[in-house]
Amino acid sequence: MVRKKFSKAQIIISIFCTIILTFFLIFYIWHQAKSIRLGYETRKLEEEILSLKKEIEKLEVKKSSLLSLERVEKIAREELKLKSPEKEQIIRDDFDQ
Repeated sequence: MVRKKFSKAQIIISIFCTIILTFFLIFYIWHQAKSIRLGYETRKLEEEILSLKKEIEKLEVKKSSLLSLERVEKIAREELKLKSPEKEQIIRDDFDQ
């Protein structure tokens, strides 16, 4: 059996093509890995946003319950010992001139 010998130019071209192909494959794999990682990060951030929106809703409900007029009046009367003003204490100014 006779082996065919390759010229130096053919060997250099084949090595160069192999290197180029390797770089393209490495870049493709890196790009895919980066895309997957970004997908995971995006999903994590979306879950965090959803969690924060739920927390905001809970805080809004708590805020509205704490600022209800009945509660404020109850605290004013019972804890601060405030009472309604007498008629002679009320001063009205009419600015409808």
